[in-house]
Amino acid sequence: MKKLILGLAVTAGSLAFAQTTTTTTTTTRSTSSSDVRFGIKAGMNVSSLSKDEGLEDQGSKVGFNAGVFATIPVAESFSIQPELLYSQYGDKYDYVVAGNRYSYANHFDYITVPVMFQYNFIPSFYVEAGPEFGFMVSAKNKAKNETNNDVLAESDNYKDNFNTFNVGIGLGAGYYFTDNIGITARYVAGLTDVAKDRPNGADAIRNNVFQVGLAYKF
Repeated sequence: MKKLILGLAVTAGSLAFAQTTTTTTTTTRSTSSSDVRFGIKAGMNVSSLSKDEGLEDQGSKVGFNAGVFATIPVAESFSIQPELLYSQYGDKYDYVVAGNRYSYANHFDYITVPVMFQYNFIPSFYVEAGPEFGFMVSAKNKAKNETNNDVLAESDNYKDNFNTFNVGIGLGAGYYFTDNIGITARYVAGLTDVAKDRPNGADAIRNNVFQVGLAYKF
């Protein structure tokens, strides 16, 4: 599934770039500053950590994302949308021992910079693909007895164990109900290992996240 998503994302991004190059070289259309739309967005993350092919994902964790973006037209029906977001990644899984339910969660907070290539099928609906660059700002974990709400162990910050730079590739879509308000959805598959010093032969672990939210263009 991940290979399919990555393949679609790369293909969509390549087609968008190729079409943009062709269109801009065969027309004299220029993008003025008035064409650029700025906006804010926020929404929910459902994140997980996955190992190499053949091994299942860990449990998912709910978080949020929020930030700003600019939509920059580069050709007819094509735009580039760089973003600056605060985004919560990580995972959470539950298990039962002697009738008690326990949970363990990793909380990874990033400043992310997605750069999406967007194609508008109609003015209000677009699809997108592109890279996302992330910079880890904190890493925490918590073990908890969910049955009696007792925290068993907690680490405030252990990001020294992780790569602070993360790269992923996103594939998504969006629909604007009005000229200003829209709904967005995106899946970002991680390409880099989250661990800083992975033993030789050990499986890499990567961030993955599904995002859905609202966007507002000024």
